[in-house]
Amino acid sequence: MTNLKARMIVDKDFAISEVDNRIYGSFIEHLGRAVYGGIYEPDHPEADEDGFRKDVINLVRELDVPIIRYPGGNFVSAYNWEDGVGPREDRPRRLDLAWRTTETNHLGTNEFVDWSKKVNSDVMMAVNLGTRGIDAARNLIEYTNHSGGTYWSDLRKKHGYKDPHNIKTWCLGNEMDGPWQIGHKTAEEYGRIAVETAKAMRLVDPSIELVACGSSNTQMPTFPQWEATTLEHTYDAVDYISLHQYYGNRNNDTASYLANSLDMDHFISTVISTADFIKAKKRSKKTINLSFDEWNVWFHSNDADKQLDPWQVAPPQLEDVYNFEDALLVGSMLMSFLRRADRVKMACLAQLVNVIAPIMTKNCGGAWRQTIFYPYLHVSKYGRGIALQPVVSSPKYDSKEYTDVPYLDTMTVFNPETEELTIFALNRSLEEGLELDADVRSFEGYQILEHIVLENEDLKAVNTMEHEAVKPHTNGNAKVQDGRVSANLAKHSWNVIRLGERK
Repeated sequence: MTNLKARMIVDKDFAISEVDNRIYGSFIEHLGRAVYGGIYEPDHPEADEDGFRKDVINLVRELDVPIIRYPGGNFVSAYNWEDGVGPREDRPRRLDLAWRTTETNHLGTNEFVDWSKKVNSDVMMAVNLGTRGIDAARNLIEYTNHSGGTYWSDLRKKHGYKDPHNIKTWCLGNEMDGPWQIGHKTAEEYGRIAVETAKAMRLVDPSIELVACGSSNTQMPTFPQWEATTLEHTYDAVDYISLHQYYGNRNNDTASYLANSLDMDHFISTVISTADFIKAKKRSKKTINLSFDEWNVWFHSNDADKQLDPWQVAPPQLEDVYNFEDALLVGSMLMSFLRRADRVKMACLAQLVNVIAPIMTKNCGGAWRQTIFYPYLHVSKYGRGIALQPVVSSPKYDSKEYTDVPYLDTMTVFNPETEELTIFALNRSLEEGLELDADVRSFEGYQILEHIVLENEDLKAVNTMEHEAVKPHTNGNAKVQDGRVSANLAKHSWNVIRLGERK
């Protein structure tokens, strides 16, 4: 069968924006085994002196996650942050209404900050705007960020933390447009509480950045009017509007599934347009950027979780076992962020450990990399620098859900520090290889440093603790001659082509 052929031009002058490394962030919620049995398991053979699993710490460090959202998620909308600080023996057990489990509060704000330092990450903290509001939020930021001499800051010191945590990024609630949310609000109700909470928090610490809740997903009946109404109230008080989106292949329509990043691109563009409409309406010089603080594949575990008995402590929930085609889509979704690096400044893969996650663990056992770990690793590692807009000519296909889908999904990043150019490339074809011809003449003298390939004949192949069926190799066939890269991209494959001057 004749291979498909695609061409692209990559030029140093085609700069979109410097990439904010925080787009490679993630998320830990008090949900399932994300915390207990995930990052924290004091009885584990590899637990450190603070009860954190060292095998998990090492895997998170491998991903180089710059920022992690905490503590939720739906969980935060009924969370009393005071329950999770102070001596563990004094902390109350609570019913978590969001996920119908029992929360022990053995891990809270201070411990999570400790863990985040161990994995070299900053914290994106969420405040409860469901059952609580201004008072709890201003007390929490005083506890975490104020130096001392007040009730809450001195209480932090009493709890063993002399220096403030200086958490700089804060989410004003979570998915407040969702009827499933504890304390669900209309856009008007949310906009009012969000702006007043933002004002109070900034009075405590003017240096913080704030994220207002956008729609829970594009299918919400209020989207994008929710964004417009919310920003009518909060535009001058916040820095970001959030986006959440998950995809699944419930109908086993892989051709459509791998094209979902087109929907993601449209979602991003719509939110940007809505934010800029409010900017124009307010005659503002300020630009609201985007925080895509929940995104991933999520559908494998949906039915299984309905069978759980309520009020257990840290039962397995939302433990999607990802396959090879899921990894391909995750790579494609990451490229959506790079395409709009001028406005998407933060993103959080939801979540990080056990719960719809790239890292899985067994209680008292091992930890392993799911299939989606690898594209996340590659883009986090090599997608730092300046996003460049490639000029692409690719054959296209139609699927049940999308038309004019390019077989080649690609993005490029130039890192001025390492002077490396990276081409990320997904071949969406399920049947044919794709011959890539990339004009890189503006990078004179560059050679192929590495061509990483993630491929597998079986789109449903999965990784387990015992066997890693889906893992990358570096035997790609990319070559460069006279300023042109040529490569044959295998059918349904993820490719990372790195170029630079050989030392």
